[in-house]
Amino acid sequence: MKTLNPRAKTLVDLWLASERISARIDHNLGAVHGVGYVEFMVLYQLARSPDLRMRRVDLATAIGRTASGVTRLLKPMEKIGLIARDSSDRDARVSLVTLTPSGRDRLEDTLSTMNELGQRLTQAVGDSQLDSAAAALAILRD
Repeated sequence: MKTLNPRAKTLVDLWLASERISARIDHNLGAVHGVGYVEFMVLYQLARSPDLRMRRVDLATAIGRTASGVTRLLKPMEKIGLIARDSSDRDARVSLVTLTPSGRDRLEDTLSTMNELGQRLTQAVGDSQLDSAAAALAILRD
């Protein structure tokens, strides 16, 4: 059987780390705020966008999901009032997602938990190591 070279092994390790970190964040956000990690990412990306809204396809790209996956994700979020769906004034075929006031409030609540989790989950990593990891991840992401 062939083995993985060190760079391929790093990709496997990144995936495993990402899954484990995501599960911990998902559990904490769900238990405290009633939203999961992916829902948090939707709210976070919308809050960072102009006019607190994005095209559905751009939102999918921003959170690393497919457009159809985001469509399924948005339905329950819309039902509980965290987001609203809208159409573009210029093109009725374009589906927009808007952050609602309730969604902004939920995001504000979750940000403190995310900040605490960031501290807790990375406390064993030195600042210079964290800076290097962040730089490497930015290169790999883009």
